[in-house]
Amino acid sequence: MCQPATAPTMADSFFLEAMQPACREDPYPFYERFRGAASLLRVADTIWFALGHAEVAAMLRHPRLSTDEVQHATTKAGREPDPNRVRSLLFMDPPDHTRLRGLVARAFTPRRIEDLRAATEGITNELIQAMAAQRGTIDLIEAFAYPLPVRVICTLLGVPARDVAIFTNWSRGIARSVDPSILRSPEVEAAIAEARKDIQTYIGELLAERRRKPGDDLLSALAVVDVDGDNITAREIVSLAQLLLVAGHETTVNLIGNGALALLRAPDQLALLRQRPELIGPAVDEFLRFDGPVQINQRVAMEDLDLFGHKVRKGDEILLILGAANRDPGAFADPHRLDVTRDARKHVAFGGGIHHCLGAALARMEGLIAFKALLEAFPTMELAAPPTRRPTFTLRGLETLPVAL
Repeated sequence: MCQPATAPTMADSFFLEAMQPACREDPYPFYERFRGAASLLRVADTIWFALGHAEVAAMLRHPRLSTDEVQHATTKAGREPDPNRVRSLLFMDPPDHTRLRGLVARAFTPRRIEDLRAATEGITNELIQAMAAQRGTIDLIEAFAYPLPVRVICTLLGVPARDVAIFTNWSRGIARSVDPSILRSPEVEAAIAEARKDIQTYIGELLAERRRKPGDDLLSALAVVDVDGDNITAREIVSLAQLLLVAGHETTVNLIGNGALALLRAPDQLALLRQRPELIGPAVDEFLRFDGPVQINQRVAMEDLDLFGHKVRKGDEILLILGAANRDPGAFADPHRLDVTRDARKHVAFGGGIHHCLGAALARMEGLIAFKALLEAFPTMELAAPPTRRPTFTLRGLETLPVAL
């Protein structure tokens, strides 16, 4: 994303300040300092911010805005892309994106997601029972929010249970790669590269095994997808599986952790959900709006454009501040208040347009099952100590969430 200039830009300053403890705890008042009368804010020579809900929602769907990092003005100015990096579906434009997402849809079906419901409920019950046996004070992230989605995703892909634990460090390392480069030290870059290499090697070997001995899992299904002679290549499957393993569980960890913290800090809303459990499903969208697991997205102008009255040049990058859009008072009444009765479905936490989150239905299903089980099993759960934040900006989540059961 943003590349540091020789002199600090407003964009650099924004991200550096956003990582200070007070802003990491609550970035939303910080965002409000940048929300003004202009629909777009220029923060560097080739970089713009969008914070309004209407603007962000429109640009997520704009056909002349690209997600391909190679299109960035900073790349065209001399920063060459890494030829060894496996391209992700997240950073593809049509027709490549259209082709690959269409092929993936043949295997990643609503029926397959629905089939995961029983597995998700089983894993949830197992984790809840372990927490109940321990009682006292526990870390909700370590005991529940992290293991649930990673085990679900590994079940989806057919990763053997014995290997689930090894994804923790790989996933945490790769998660840093979506932060702006001003926040990534050489040590972090090295860790990202090592994690990518290790996870791609592992998935490549697992794919080869699934082609020899197919199973009832997504990786096996992807390996045999064929539409009019068009197959998904091994390299594409490895990239997609990496995306699902990382994005598919890192974001859900944050959904569960951030949502649980928001409820524990709003006792009236927690009590209301206990009284009216039918609200838990809709409340998941309110958690996504209120403190979303993904704070920013990006688009790059593919040609000179007039966007909301601003002259945006070809190659300019627009950072879409999803967290600010989801707290836009023009879109949501009293946006800084958690309200589990709110219809929050127009939030932009899942992105939008052709890049709308492929796993949105899975995330909602996991969130519903997770919160229903937590509220039923632990009627007196409360915060036991201040939580700690993860050292990332784009993916907003908790490192620890101590709770008393």
